[in-house]
Amino acid sequence: MDAPAGITVVRTVAELRTRVRAWRDAGETVALVPTMGALHAGHLQLVRHAQSIARRAVVSLFVNPTQFGPNEDFAVYPRDEDGDCSKLAGLGCDLLFAPSVEEMYPPNSLTRVAVPSLGDLLEGEYRPGFFTGVATVVCKLLLQALPDVAVFGEKDYQQLLVIRRMVTDLWIPARIEGAPTVREPDGLALSSRNAYLSADERRVAPALNRVLRAVAAGVLAGADPIVRAELGAAELLREGFTSVDYVAVRDAETLLPWPGPTRPGRVLAAARLGKTRLIDNIPLA
Repeated sequence: MDAPAGITVVRTVAELRTRVRAWRDAGETVALVPTMGALHAGHLQLVRHAQSIARRAVVSLFVNPTQFGPNEDFAVYPRDEDGDCSKLAGLGCDLLFAPSVEEMYPPNSLTRVAVPSLGDLLEGEYRPGFFTGVATVVCKLLLQALPDVAVFGEKDYQQLLVIRRMVTDLWIPARIEGAPTVREPDGLALSSRNAYLSADERRVAPALNRVLRAVAAGVLAGADPIVRAELGAAELLREGFTSVDYVAVRDAETLLPWPGPTRPGRVLAAARLGKTRLIDNIPLA
């Protein structure tokens, strides 16, 4: 159906496949941008990237229940489909796929996709089952849309690695591209959950990126990665964060402890500011 904002919206896999099949029959390439909606400038940059590498761009909008824990924010996660449609229409996006929970997880649906080891570290330690939910829904979306390429933001860096591993292991015929994190002028990574922050919390939030950069600079100057990460966690608490799940210096491909300058590295962190959990990461370069 056509949304009032002027973008075509489909809500079933059958409708999605009909649209994509017509494009493929015309020899056109297709890019997919999976989202949970509440679109911000970071999402829109992913769409622009998708449009730059494929003839057609499809955005999916689905707040995936299987990646939320029992005490997490599924019920209150920001939702604004009309606003999302308007933003996508402004970019000339070709299609929005906005399925229901029942369409994505039919009754008696049993299959789940897990990426052990890689999905059990960092975020996986603090959000058990999270990456199984992510891998399952992304696997479904890739098989439903069968795009040539799918675009994900580097802000969710571990998610990007998990999805790449899943696509490789399952021989899913789609290329996975990562796009750089989009930030506010003060360094805060754009996130739908930033809407939860109070005015005072929003003033504190950019400290997360500042601390990551300080940790990276210290490690590159020769500091012990574990010690410097621990100091970074303490810095976040002094800045006003409520708690810190982790600050870690890891191998950029395996997420195991960074072995040293012979390997690419990444500095990653997750911390709570009031009731809001923020994540961020930067390359160790």
